[in-house]
Amino acid sequence: SSTLVMGQCPPLGLRWTGCMVCAALSCYTSAPVRSPIRRTYGIVLDAGSSRTTAYVYEWPAEKENNTGVVSQTFKCNVKGPGISSYGNNPREIAEPINDCMNKVKEKIPSHLHSSTPVYLGATAGMRLLRSQNESAASEVLESIQNYFTSQPFDFRGAKIITGQAEGVYGWITANYLKGNFLEVWLGIAWVHPHGAETTGALDLGGASTQISFIPEESTEASDSMLQVQLYGYPYKVYTHSFQCYGRDEAEKTLLASILRVQSRHCCSVGTHLYGSLCTEKLITENYNASQLVTVVGTGDPTLCREAVSVLFNFTSCRDKKDCSFNGIHQPKIKGNFVAFSGFYYTVNALNLTGQFSLRKADLQKQLFLFFWKGPKLRRLQILMRFLFVFQVGNSSIAWSLGYMLNLTNMIPAESDRIWFPMNPSLFAGLLFFFTAVVLLCLIFLVYSCVVHMKST
Repeated sequence: SSTLVMGQCPPLGLRWTGCMVCAALSCYTSAPVRSPIRRTYGIVLDAGSSRTTAYVYEWPAEKENNTGVVSQTFKCNVKGPGISSYGNNPREIAEPINDCMNKVKEKIPSHLHSSTPVYLGATAGMRLLRSQNESAASEVLESIQNYFTSQPFDFRGAKIITGQAEGVYGWITANYLKGNFLEVWLGIAWVHPHGAETTGALDLGGASTQISFIPEESTEASDSMLQVQLYGYPYKVYTHSFQCYGRDEAEKTLLASILRVQSRHCCSVGTHLYGSLCTEKLITENYNASQLVTVVGTGDPTLCREAVSVLFNFTSCRDKKDCSFNGIHQPKIKGNFVAFSGFYYTVNALNLTGQFSLRKADLQKQLFLFFWKGPKLRRLQILMRFLFVFQVGNSSIAWSLGYMLNLTNMIPAESDRIWFPMNPSLFAGLLFFFTAVVLLCLIFLVYSCVVHMKST
């Protein structure tokens, strides 16, 4: 019987055991022994027009396709206004920043402080200050530089980033957190998602607003088109920053334009509204800096939209094929959009966060502010779906994460080999090899059994 035959085949059992030992040894010698994952840290200070936020990021010391797999581990809001408000007293910046940096030190192992890079990126508030008073802007940045010389971290400098860079970094952040660049495969490898579509990004700051997306079709060469390479894949992104159309500056411009009209009939006006390049052109002839003016809203969305429409020049786009407003070139939009920062705060105040269709919600009375606080929103396809978000997981949606993702290309990996995430090609090769070894063992087993049966 089969039981008797197998019982009479000790050589076959030995062959099977030897085959399995051989396979095990081949697995042992072929598969690399994983070393403990070492972490690398980076700090980005987002110096916006209204406030400064410090973000702590970490990623494996070994990079995936030349870009670190970055995650946010800590966030701290610096007390006080944005750094552009310190133009007249730059030495006072150090104290509020120091309070946050003391908390940051506790989140990063002390032996890694000296190797942890710190970047400060200033946005529209400092861009405006530099246009108004370049020496004041330089003094602010110099004060920050002097502060970090006494800190244990590797300070890489304080820079005023362009509006275009701010926009594309926000786009990178949104798509990274939505998994459009990488996804986990079999719990082992990070791979590029098959057929993944990118999402557009709408970022509303205090002094500017940005729109970034990959156009529906190839467009003419433009300064607003940027080539971005992430995880080994190229992306051609359209991005534009609308200076003076941020939440705070747009509101100042709106009020200044209303007061300019009213002052012709009633009184002289003078407020803090005129301290910006965005509103100085609206100063009236009878300007009185000492007079305070109280503005009371009517609550009528129709009147508000009429007043807001003055801020946009749509007639300049009448004879242009692809144009948003103020004569700005913008190709046809594509796909969904993530709206964050000021956009999120606006709809959150109305308890309308998440995703919805503009046609499905009766928002005329509630969202009249939203419709003008952004580029081309009035002319977007009405069925376009927007996702209003503050963060995904533990990571905030802000340009700072995209900034760090880009900067990791300049941070050298500490190892020539990638232990985790495992390279997909390596994993596939090892899987094929082990499968082939097992099949050969089975074939050898069957062959040995047949030979043994014939011999007996």
